[in-house]
Amino acid sequence: MSIVKSLSPRAITAPESGIVEVVNYARGREGLLPLWVGEGDLPTPDFISRAAMDALASGETFYTWQRGIPELRQALSDYYARHFGIRLPVEHFYVTGSGMQAIQISVQALTSPGDEFVYLTPAWPNIAAALEIAGACSVGVELQFEGGKWAVDLNRIEAAITEKTRGLFINTPSNPTGWTATKKDLADILALARKHDLWIMADEIYALYYFPGGRAASFLDVMAPDDKIIFVNSFSKNWSMTGWRVGWIVAPPEMGQVLENLVQYSTSGVAQFMQKGAVAALDKGDDFIAANIAKAARSRDILCDALVATNRVETLKPDGALYAFLKIDGVADSRKAALDIVDKTGVGLAPGTAFGAGGELFLRACFLRDPAQVAIAAERLCDYILKR
Repeated sequence: MSIVKSLSPRAITAPESGIVEVVNYARGREGLLPLWVGEGDLPTPDFISRAAMDALASGETFYTWQRGIPELRQALSDYYARHFGIRLPVEHFYVTGSGMQAIQISVQALTSPGDEFVYLTPAWPNIAAALEIAGACSVGVELQFEGGKWAVDLNRIEAAITEKTRGLFINTPSNPTGWTATKKDLADILALARKHDLWIMADEIYALYYFPGGRAASFLDVMAPDDKIIFVNSFSKNWSMTGWRVGWIVAPPEMGQVLENLVQYSTSGVAQFMQKGAVAALDKGDDFIAANIAKAARSRDILCDALVATNRVETLKPDGALYAFLKIDGVADSRKAALDIVDKTGVGLAPGTAFGAGGELFLRACFLRDPAQVAIAAERLCDYILKR
């Protein structure tokens, strides 16, 4: 008998990441332009790394606050005051070991085995996997795609709600589609959640990557203090800290002990020296974020303009997030296409099959990179597309 067969069914059925499959297939190839994962091409800025190194050198290596060190929770409060125009007391903030752990802890807090949670697809695959591994049911509702643009249909969301539904997972700006909810969209979704007494888990990690200017609309703009909304976020994208694995949750203070307990019984907190780096990111990193956004905007234009000019690609420039989600004429299997593209062009793309219903015919390219590199990637992709 196979040892694997004796493991938990929930563990056995956890899906392999379709993104990681392609990454592992071609990782380390010479001349590779990796647009497949959601990260930029810059290392963490020195002012962040130096703060962590100084804390490490000074001996900040002991157990620490489960909810996050006081300085970091205060820095998060200040960050929201600057960028979202709302002053939330520190009791709303909880530091986690990555945005992924923020999602896992939130899922554990909000669902029981057999509960359902509705999310919008195509979607970053980890949310559905986190729900299923926890014993809940992930229920995907497809965004509408027309003329290269994505839109949400409230009627589809409501039709997916049953007596077992516990909440809605809303990621805006969206990975992978770039769909960005308007304030009216969010108000309508919130009204639906109130009507059915549902939680909202809001993933607004890309809120500042909003190319029309300013930031994207947030549930913070439309919610009341007693609304059942929990926010999950990460330091990864804004400050080039993907490898640090530090995130946070924004939640009602009365959930504090529950969230602290869930941190305690998973990681027992984030290393204090890493949290000191995160404090520096929040306090000193606004200029770095602005530069990242400007670079992303230039690279978005280079990539999308080139692809659309082939007349063989259906996509428009996304309003938010970091991704071009593109549909190439004649591509019926995006997994096969992603493997073929990396073999023939040296450009790494993520297959749309990794993002669930509605994404099967698409490929995702992350454009948070040097515009000169993106221009080379665009040239290679266009050559491939035109020769098909």
